[in-house]
Amino acid sequence: MCGIVGYIGEREAYPIVLEGLKRLEYRGYDSAGIALYDGQDIKLSKTKGKVMDLEARVDQEIETNGTVGIGHTRWATHGVPNDVNSHPHYSNSGDLVIIHNGIIENYESLKQELIKRGYIFKSDTDTEVLINLIEDVKKNENVKLGKAVQIALNQVIGAYAIAVFDKNKPNEIVVAKLGSPLAIGIGENEFFIASDATPFLEYTKKAIYLEDEEMAIVRRKKGVKIRKIKNDSLVAPYIQELQMNLEQIVKGGYEHFMLKEIYEQPHAIKDTYRGRLRAKQGIIKMSGIDDNIEKFLNANRIIVIACGTSWHAGLVAEYIFEDLARIPVEVEYASEFRYRNPIITEKDVVIAISQSGETADTLAAIKLAKSKGAFVFGVCNVVGSSIARETHAGAYTHAGPEIGVASTKAFTTQITVLTLIALKLAKEKGSISNSKFHLHLQELELIPSKVEQALKSDPHIKIVAETYKEAKNCLYLGRGFNFPVALEGALKLKEISYIHAEGYPAAEMKHGPIALIDEHMPVFVIATKKGHYEKVVSNIQEIKSRKGKIIGIVTEGDTDVKNLADHIIEVPETLEILTPLLTTIPLQLLSYHIAVLLDKNVDQPRNLAKSVTVE
Repeated sequence: MCGIVGYIGEREAYPIVLEGLKRLEYRGYDSAGIALYDGQDIKLSKTKGKVMDLEARVDQEIETNGTVGIGHTRWATHGVPNDVNSHPHYSNSGDLVIIHNGIIENYESLKQELIKRGYIFKSDTDTEVLINLIEDVKKNENVKLGKAVQIALNQVIGAYAIAVFDKNKPNEIVVAKLGSPLAIGIGENEFFIASDATPFLEYTKKAIYLEDEEMAIVRRKKGVKIRKIKNDSLVAPYIQELQMNLEQIVKGGYEHFMLKEIYEQPHAIKDTYRGRLRAKQGIIKMSGIDDNIEKFLNANRIIVIACGTSWHAGLVAEYIFEDLARIPVEVEYASEFRYRNPIITEKDVVIAISQSGETADTLAAIKLAKSKGAFVFGVCNVVGSSIARETHAGAYTHAGPEIGVASTKAFTTQITVLTLIALKLAKEKGSISNSKFHLHLQELELIPSKVEQALKSDPHIKIVAETYKEAKNCLYLGRGFNFPVALEGALKLKEISYIHAEGYPAAEMKHGPIALIDEHMPVFVIATKKGHYEKVVSNIQEIKSRKGKIIGIVTEGDTDVKNLADHIIEVPETLEILTPLLTTIPLQLLSYHIAVLLDKNVDQPRNLAKSVTVE
């Protein structure tokens, strides 16, 4: 959601900023723009559409020389997607220019006050209000840009990551953060600014991640000075060494990032349990759990908070925790949890799940839970992200960068981490026998090879996708551990193919959705030979008697469902609690192939952003 890129140094800024914007396209956006300083003036070009549209416009509109530049990909909040509302935005004088990720909630009252003072606005955005507020403060308070930004930000309500440039102070860029991520890459006499580290990976592995309510003045040769926005106190920069490499964020021969990431899951799952799972020794080692084991063992309940795919992973975890560790679990949408005055006590453990570690609703829910005294444990993928810093303890998933907007390996690696936690707590509580514990560890260690086996069905899945690509509606059914997988399968199809789909517990079908069944309704049924298999077979018979089309996700060698279904897709056999790690694979591939066959933008589906950093 919105991407920020900036550069100040000795190189030409334009190619760095442009390539950085391309690296941030995965975040989701509807327009793009760039501003360059040529030593005398700020040159600006922006457009509705993609970065490739911006590149074409820049070639026609402006010269690209200059060693200072900022760029932006916008996901519309205030104001429709168009050229005028695109970022960057000038101040009225033309001396200042800004890019902004976030929402200024009190922009309208600020705008009316600025209009009274003679300011004119060309766009409908809150961002143009902010840059003119900064200019107004700078002029009336007679202060430098950094101080003007600080004073202005103390007047706004909302969330932001901003980069501001003043052509009268050409050797610095001022940046600030509250609620939206912002990283500063540290090079030799050069600095990079971005929403995440991907735009500057080939230039430096050193980065500073600003904390909330911090601002920084980034000077060409003098370095980075960080201050607190509220009280002006200096902050010592903490420079992190990035572990990510450039090869991880390129497609590597795959047509789309989503397909690449689907195929990366065996490796990603193995990386997630590497160093934590020692199956032969019967050991699970997780420092975030080991150091806080009493918090979990003495908890009255576990509350899982998440959004989207992460919420579905949390639902799988509810089944696993309650089955193995016998701890009550509630799974909450973070967006609802934060607003409904929930009952939280010091005896609760809250597990917050987020791929990016920057999800705004989840961050707000974490802060609410902490204010009530709960112990908060984070599960996220991005080292140094806001959720990783805000929680009391946590565990990284080690999935590697996920560029495709529709999450795939995030889901399976989150389930892997949560399964490890549940097994560890079950062992500590004595709610699982030694033999069962060892069996689960051994089987979890085999999951990567079984995912590889499941991926071999891809050519067959593509044929199934061809059959159902014209469907207008689809149902996804599962029971027990695989009910959340049905929800996730339906979400994937909606996200990237724009086909309406709904997930249900299989037994709930007859409580309403069965009315939709006819010969035009594809029904994807997860029917592995575990748990409630016979009952799922009965549900399939109910659908068949009403002429519904059945696509069964079944255990290898299944014959019962095969005799009933129009199509089957086989997955390897495993323990019931681990089946979601396998059954989700064909559903991901089905969604992918249907979207490709419909010529949809798989990696950047319309209206969606990878990381939802605003409400």
